[in-house]
Amino acid sequence: MYTKTVLAVGAVLTALLAAPASAAPSGTALGACGPGQLCLWPKADFKGRAQNQELASVDIESCIALPAGTSAQSLANRTGRPVTTYQSAVCAETGEFETYPGRGVWVPQTPYQVRAFKIWER
Repeated sequence: MYTKTVLAVGAVLTALLAAPASAAPSGTALGACGPGQLCLWPKADFKGRAQNQELASVDIESCIALPAGTSAQSLANRTGRPVTTYQSAVCAETGEFETYPGRGVWVPQTPYQVRAFKIWER
């Protein structure tokens, strides 16, 4: 009995350690977002046409507003850097804002309409 329990626990730990850090729970559908990208979807659950941003196309630590009249309700941060999203289109901290680490964060429903973001150096 003891040997079977140890083997079962070992198998579970091996499976958990082998899974990538950004692995989603079973049954969760994630939107497509490539390595090094920040992907923003207009609707919850990664629905709609994503806006994809890369470090090569944005100024680090600058406020980047989404196109006028658009917002995002879900996102994936695969930039490798922290990203702060803002309810305000000018990155004002008087509205809601949230910072997400850059190690493969998938957010199916943001707590507010994202209208701008900043990608941080570290």
